[in-house]
This record gives sequence, C-alpha cells and structure tokens, in this order.
Amino acid sequence: MESESSSIKVDLHVHSEGSYDCKEPVELILEHADDTELDAIAITDHNSIEKSLEAKEKAKNYDITVIPGVEVSTKNGHLLALGVETLPEKGKPFMQTVDRIRNLGGVAVVPHPFQTTRHGVRKSCIDDIDAVEVYNSWLFTGWKNRKAKKFANEENYPETAGSDAHSITMVGKAYTEINTVFSDKEELEYKEILEAIKNGSNHIYGKRKPLHLSAWDYSKAMARKTAWGMRETLFLPLKIEKMLFKRKK
Repeated sequence: MESESSSIKVDLHVHSEGSYDCKEPVELILEHADDTELDAIAITDHNSIEKSLEAKEKAKNYDITVIPGVEVSTKNGHLLALGVETLPEKGKPFMQTVDRIRNLGGVAVVPHPFQTTRHGVRKSCIDDIDAVEVYNSWLFTGWKNRKAKKFANEENYPETAGSDAHSITMVGKAYTEINTVFSDKEELEYKEILEAIKNGSNHIYGKRKPLHLSAWDYSKAMARKTAWGMRETLFLPLKIEKMLFKRKK
C-alpha cells in the first residue's frame, strides 16, 4: 500500500492497573481510547511493563495502536520509555537510563519535568533526550508545563503531550497530534509513530485535570514523598552501619 500523509492523535502517557496508583483494566482503557477517536496510546505504568504488553496484544481487537512502554523511576526522577518491550532497571542514573532505553530500541521522553513534588527531573540532569512532555494534564498552576515548553524550545527538543491518566475519564484529555507520512494509517505500527515523534512534527493539545482532583493528587504525592523522606531518615543509621560493616570485612 502506498504511503499517505496524514495526522494521528496519540496520548503518550497513560496508566493502567499495572501501576500502584491506578485500577483501570487495559480493556476499558482501550475501549475508551477507541471511543474518543485516539489513533494510539502508550501504556506507561510505574516500573511495570506487563499490562502494557498485554494492552499491545489486545489492541488487535480495537481500532487503536498501543505503544508499549513504562514510566521508569531513575535515580534523578521519572522517565518515559516508549517502544520498549523489556523493562529498564529502576534506580539508575538518569542519562544511563536514557542510554538503556535507546539500546532497547525505544524513545526516552521526560514526563512532567521540573515538577519535583511528582519526581520530575531537574534541568541539570538532562544532557540529551529524545523528547520533552510539555503538556501534562496533572497541572496545578500550569507554570511547570510552560517552563517545560520553554526548555524544549531553547534546546530544540521535540514536544509531546500526555494525559498522565490514572482514571479512565482522563484518557485522551491531552494528546500529541503527529503530522507525517505513514505507510498505512489503518494499521499503524508503533515504531513509525516513535520515529515521527523524534522528527518533531508534533502539535500539542490538552485539557487540565479538574482543579479539585489535581489538588487532591498533589496532596497524596506530597504525603508519599514525606513518608519516603521519614523512612530514609529513620533507616539512615542502619544503612551507615551496614556500609561500615562491609568496609571492615
């Protein structure tokens, strides 16, 4: 079939029941994405890829393409690994994880950058990246989205948008429209989509999450971060003791 120039709508940041903070089954997500006339979605659970691979297989029963992926917790913040079918190891330095994603044939995208309350990566950690998420529907004031867009423009990185959906109603609230040449729009291959994203022919569309829900999510995120900090403080003496014991051996 001849190639055709067209545009597609892709939500590049969606969570499923594979994430600890989401309970939506992949079948329901696929059905909703199909109903909202998205052409493709990326299932990007936290440090888990099983449901994303499941969605990729089940997408054959829907008029939707699934990009396999994961939201990896690096040492320096979260990172979207799009187009990977092997789980990158979490807890590694940011740029080391970027290299690992590329070696796996994937595309590395910085999600919600600079949003430290949500494990966003700081600018100083980003030496090279494939794309920057400049619109994330989990916004409170929108300032960090604007900061991300400014950074992407200054560094000439391709821009993406994602709903960061943790509930079915948010799927497709933000999406990336990609204008390029596809071999067959009716049977999109996710690798074609990834190549188009890196080429930068992208337009961003999005609606914010309702303010009261964003406020609630931010409060939960802060509570988790505080709990993590307290846990690290409480166990610090034990970690030091273990390190000293290893040195003595």
